[in-house]
Amino acid sequence: MSKKNLPVKLCPVCLREFTWRKKWERDWDSVRYCSERCRRSRSTRQRIH
Repeated sequence: MSKKNLPVKLCPVCLREFTWRKKWERDWDSVRYCSERCRRSRSTRQRIH
């Protein structure tokens, strides 16, 4: 894959787009958050809304 054609998702916590990474190759379908920080803060964010 070229860098131009990498899949992109939207992080539900920070609302930023993030791009596929090699380390997520096996479980890209289950990746929801762009970073560990967003993953940890997901519950805090959900309580606010």
